[in-house]
Amino acid sequence: MSLKRQLMAKNEPMKKAVSLMIQGTTSDAGKSILVTALCRLFARKGFRVMPFKAQNMALNSAVTASGGEIGRAQAVQAEAAGVPPTELMNPVLLKPNSDLGAQVIVNGKAIGNMKADVYHRYKPQLLKEVVEAYETLARSADLIFIEGAGSPAEINLRDRDIVNMGLAEAIDCPVVIVADIDRGGVFAHLVGTYELLSESEQKRVVGFIINRFRGDLSLLQPGIDWLEKRLNVPVLAVIPYIEKLYIEAEDAINFHQAEAVKLQLSVKVISYPRMSNHTDFDALRVHPGVDCQFIRSSHELEGADVVILPGSKNVRGDLDWLQQGGFESKLKTHLRYGGQILGICGGYQMLGEWIHDPDEVESAAGSSKALGLLAMETTLKADKTLKNVEGFIQSTEAAIKGYEIHAGVTSGEALTRPLFTLKKAEGQLVSEGASDAEGAVRGTYLHGLFDTANGLDDFINWTAFHDEHISLDMDSFKQQEYERLADAFEAAWQPDSILTLMREFGE
Repeated sequence: MSLKRQLMAKNEPMKKAVSLMIQGTTSDAGKSILVTALCRLFARKGFRVMPFKAQNMALNSAVTASGGEIGRAQAVQAEAAGVPPTELMNPVLLKPNSDLGAQVIVNGKAIGNMKADVYHRYKPQLLKEVVEAYETLARSADLIFIEGAGSPAEINLRDRDIVNMGLAEAIDCPVVIVADIDRGGVFAHLVGTYELLSESEQKRVVGFIINRFRGDLSLLQPGIDWLEKRLNVPVLAVIPYIEKLYIEAEDAINFHQAEAVKLQLSVKVISYPRMSNHTDFDALRVHPGVDCQFIRSSHELEGADVVILPGSKNVRGDLDWLQQGGFESKLKTHLRYGGQILGICGGYQMLGEWIHDPDEVESAAGSSKALGLLAMETTLKADKTLKNVEGFIQSTEAAIKGYEIHAGVTSGEALTRPLFTLKKAEGQLVSEGASDAEGAVRGTYLHGLFDTANGLDDFINWTAFHDEHISLDMDSFKQQEYERLADAFEAAWQPDSILTLMREFGE
């Protein structure tokens, strides 16, 4: 009998969605991973599970079925839960376009750019939107697992918080705080975070999680005993370090591949300051026949077979960084020696001759002379294109799918050599992408290009390493990793005790 049915057999029906918030002592403590694990764990127990994050700051984003934009992490968590992602799961998304400002996206749609101080003053107005999104989500869920942001101990932001304890108090949910022991100082992190909380906030903390532990648990136990005695808060679970686990990152890039590979195809992705959607390249990074690396210096281009220019949240700014860093001449040398170049989204726009921003969409009004590798130019527009797309590869007619997130209209002779044919909602077919006459330079607006076997195969077949390459089904691979994560989590923290914790809070 399923865990859900056992509860109902005890006359404990799920009258309404119950929630648990995962907060962290620091960024990258494991909040996203734990929510992903909880989503998969309870989905396979028969519950309808939803992830939620009130406010996300990330340049990795995803497009919902209705054309809204949310953080990539919430789309991953929804996939682990087996439900379609919606704008309700991440009602506020911030996409930084400078050190002091970001584009603000509310309920899936951009409402404009704001400096950090202006947004901080504006946040209280968003709390109503956040709570309404949560309550709407709760009406169609059994369980909601909520991800906090950064740390709840950021006391300079406490008075206007809408994502950590401010939200927990608004919706009255329990909180678990996670710390990453692999970073070191785990007890200092937990004690310091807890003691910086207010008394009412401390009452919401039902326990701690120690994440990414390696070694002999008995050696950790004295520290756990000390912590529980000092704070009178239980350590609910110690999650083991999971070797070579692949789960899409929320925002930060791991500049090292998960494991060494037999070097075959060398792919180098230029990591400019405002690079977006770096998860586009996860399939390349786990492919056993590809050595895919992120680089930040033009000197690192040496030895590359293919260079990729990824998306960007500030295309003209990142283009300037690229040109100032000596990449332009190195890319042209790369082509002369038989190399290949692919541009995706903002990187695609950089491959053209000009980028115009007359309406100050991303930066000051003006035009930038681009790399001139494709005969085309782009004008940035305030109306952002947000859509999931599918169609076929022109050269093979194999099916392809992906998503578009861009604020530009591109035109020019290079578009007469498209890469894909896409199906519009009205049933019309449209061409997408561009290439140069020799086929050495390609560009496309499609994100998620390598997440399907056909898209990945097409890319590798385009390169010089097309013979006898090893295929990778990224969708199946991700599902296997969700299962592996949930297995490890369930072994460390029993689901019935999690449910009891959630249902009994506040009683």
